[in-house]
Amino acid sequence: MQSLKSRILFFSIVTLLVYSSMVSAKTKVTNLVCEYKTNPVGIDILQPRLSWQIESSEQDVFQTAYELKVYKIKGAENSKHLLWSTGKISSSQAVNVDYAGEPLKTGDLVYWQIRIWDQNDKPTKWSDKASWEMGILEPEFWDAEWISASTETETKGSKPSPYFRKDFKNDKKIASARVYVTSKGLYQLFINGIKVSTDLFTPGWTSYKNRIQYQTYNVTDMIQSENTLAAVLGDGWYRGYIGFNNRQNYYGDKLALLAQLEIIYTDGTRNRIVSDNTWKWNTGPLLSSDIYNGENYDARLEQQGWNMPGFDDKAWKDVVIQHLSNSNLVAPQGVPVRAISEIKPLRKIITPNGETVFDMGQNMVGWVRLKVKGSKGDKVTLKFAEVLDKDGNFYTANLRAAKATDTYTLNGKGEEIFEPHFTFHGFRYVKVVGFPGIPDLNTITGIVIHSDMEPNGSFSCSDPMINQLQHNIQWGQKGNFLDVPTDCPQRDERLGWTGDAQVFSMTAAYNFNVAAFYTKWLKDLAADQLPDGKVPNVIPDVLNGGGGATAWADASVIIPWTVYNVYDDTRILKEQYNSMKGWVEYMNKRAGDDHLWTGDYHFGDWLAFATTWSDYPGATTERDLIATAYFCYSSGLLSKIAGILGYTEDEIKYRDLSDQIKTAFNAEFVTPNGRLVSHTQTAYALALSFHLLPENLYDHAAEYLANDVRKFGHLTTGFVGTPLLCSSLSSTGRDDLAFMLLMRKDYPSWLYPITQGATTIWERWDGQKPDGSFFRMQA
Repeated sequence: MQSLKSRILFFSIVTLLVYSSMVSAKTKVTNLVCEYKTNPVGIDILQPRLSWQIESSEQDVFQTAYELKVYKIKGAENSKHLLWSTGKISSSQAVNVDYAGEPLKTGDLVYWQIRIWDQNDKPTKWSDKASWEMGILEPEFWDAEWISASTETETKGSKPSPYFRKDFKNDKKIASARVYVTSKGLYQLFINGIKVSTDLFTPGWTSYKNRIQYQTYNVTDMIQSENTLAAVLGDGWYRGYIGFNNRQNYYGDKLALLAQLEIIYTDGTRNRIVSDNTWKWNTGPLLSSDIYNGENYDARLEQQGWNMPGFDDKAWKDVVIQHLSNSNLVAPQGVPVRAISEIKPLRKIITPNGETVFDMGQNMVGWVRLKVKGSKGDKVTLKFAEVLDKDGNFYTANLRAAKATDTYTLNGKGEEIFEPHFTFHGFRYVKVVGFPGIPDLNTITGIVIHSDMEPNGSFSCSDPMINQLQHNIQWGQKGNFLDVPTDCPQRDERLGWTGDAQVFSMTAAYNFNVAAFYTKWLKDLAADQLPDGKVPNVIPDVLNGGGGATAWADASVIIPWTVYNVYDDTRILKEQYNSMKGWVEYMNKRAGDDHLWTGDYHFGDWLAFATTWSDYPGATTERDLIATAYFCYSSGLLSKIAGILGYTEDEIKYRDLSDQIKTAFNAEFVTPNGRLVSHTQTAYALALSFHLLPENLYDHAAEYLANDVRKFGHLTTGFVGTPLLCSSLSSTGRDDLAFMLLMRKDYPSWLYPITQGATTIWERWDGQKPDGSFFRMQA
């Protein structure tokens, strides 16, 4: 039988075939990527992995062999120095081929090319060259120092953003220039008044106490004879409001900047401009900036040219040096957050309360660009909401403590344009207050932001509601994949809940290329994992170690397994192995000798359907059953992963453990006729999907599941059961019931929110009720 890995390789190659309309038959190699990225700059992986695709005008073309060459270009004569040549390798592998050439060092820029042989042993031409560039591999490379504002205004809540600047000269011809930069907080970096990148929310959100990312940017074309290196910082996740209870300063109360500009001249000499005590700082128009609460910007306080040469900074203050370690600095492995698209509002509404509200037509994540003309001191306030209430008024109760408000004070100098710097909102509706004049549809433009993941393709069918469902799923992913996989993008939460990430991981991989995104996030999961193996409920962990909830913490095993299955990525299994093993061992200790994980708190089948029917108190699945089911499943996955990695002893150990848990599960939770003690759709979906039942009870359990679905005519599942429900039905020959659930339009169902105008996926089945009222969480 064909192995899982070989099947993955076969299907990856088949799906990579692109058929062109060329008249003559031609095959070539295209789309060369390194570590899932095109020509990445600033990576710190010593053996980067290389992947490619095949493009042909013929059908049934596939790779039987390949040859790779990697080289540097040296000297003025552009001679090639070969670092690695594979020769002809008989293999169909086209993804994640490890570099195995000469060791690379900080800043090395290398090029690579590939050619393949097809099924007729005919070679292609060499591909166009691609590249990657190494980042900083040795902490001692940093000469820069962490700099901070010397004094900050003591204000309640968010403080004004600090602005930093440094002038420098350049009088030689430049061969290349790279800037390496990071911050405690968020940063925007400028050279001569121009942002060095379109990346947003840099350096990104990681387990800051263990890992802080730095970015590397090619700024060769930005350097002039007179120059200014400048930055502005925002609170971000580092010291802004985060989590619950109006908490600030989780990671620290002092923002800081670290920047190092490396210039190499054509004569071979170098120059280094670093953050140090020669920099100046001041406050400016950005009076406050917070992810939950929004921004307050006063354009009257702008200092024109502050980030450009020739600016008079005599009134600016000296910075202070923060003596911080650089040992936890790492190059990014994820994908940057960027502004991806723009949306114009569909209509302007005057609500029954007399408020001016714009409808963007799509629940989105980002902000709006404001265009306004007025007098100096006029203040425009922008408030953000996902819905209008049943009377048509602006509704923000679901935001809880998040103010989600941007304010802009005009300088009165003609038409002014404002976009926030360090905040984002989840919204469809925008309320405009204090606008001088009458705003129209050109007043605001929605800026959609998310991690810049590459879409995998598109889907459409003959049913418009199914198409809208897929649209909603994709937009839900866009809104919640903002550097970390969050639960929501609008209220005072926006945390990387592990359960949300786990249950959605396969769907996420279906819609977008999420390999790099998950690789980065899983590093933080391992970093924040407790010494006893417990996995926190949110990653990065800002809830102080609270965790160990089954189905949530199992993200540590299931998401690496998903990435492996979709991308044939064995390295992620190896790198996350200790984390996976730690979690399974934690469960093993909690379960004890009887192999039943009982008595601990878990979220269970979170947000399962509930009703007040006297004979059906709700679709409550015992948490002990769910915990033991996941204990068995993750142990079994760990055994498979150990086998893939060649860890034979662990493969046997965890296979035996999984078998023992399965036996205990059946003795405790299953009757001799295959009925589960929790007679719910979720319980049966778990038992069937995780293969927890003996063969002789499989059909019995499948019939119980089918009968329950037939009885209610709708799903009753929550977080745990919903992702498994339709596949469980289909695997037992009940596609008819799976399609019935899919096509249902009444509450509860996937299509019900669409009948209520939803443009993303709701958190709850009853997020909005048929009468237009909303679910309200009790205090």
